[in-house]
Amino acid sequence: MEKLVYVVAHNIRSAYNIGAIFRTADAVGVDKIILGGYSPAPPHSGIAKTALGAEKWVLFEKKIQTWRAIKKLKSQGFQIVALEQSPKSINYQKFKPKFPLALILGNEVKGLSRSIIQHCDQIIEIPMVGRKESLNVSVAFGIAIYRILIR
Repeated sequence: MEKLVYVVAHNIRSAYNIGAIFRTADAVGVDKIILGGYSPAPPHSGIAKTALGAEKWVLFEKKIQTWRAIKKLKSQGFQIVALEQSPKSINYQKFKPKFPLALILGNEVKGLSRSIIQHCDQIIEIPMVGRKESLNVSVAFGIAIYRILIR
């Protein structure tokens, strides 16, 4: 059975982060990226600089209202999973994915809003042991997506 996976990048500020997400998405075979809210979209020089061409062949679409895209994916049977720190989150290593799956990524500083999280079936997080509270969004995505797809 094919592991159909979409990534929803909501309100990511940095085009460089989006480019890195494209490059990693290509590396693991993500089927599509949905760029929600004010996340930049190709063609953007910052995306191209870090994606190194992946933005040309990884399917994507731009959606201003991210919640509508998530709602549509849910109606199509996607498991909606937020990568976010929350009292309701579980360690990403204990997560058991069900496909099709949509992994939701949030803003570099604010993360995901409650209005987005309320549409999610599961919240996963990467535990932190250092002094920083979180990882860069593109790095966190890489860690989580490899765990989900390359087991």
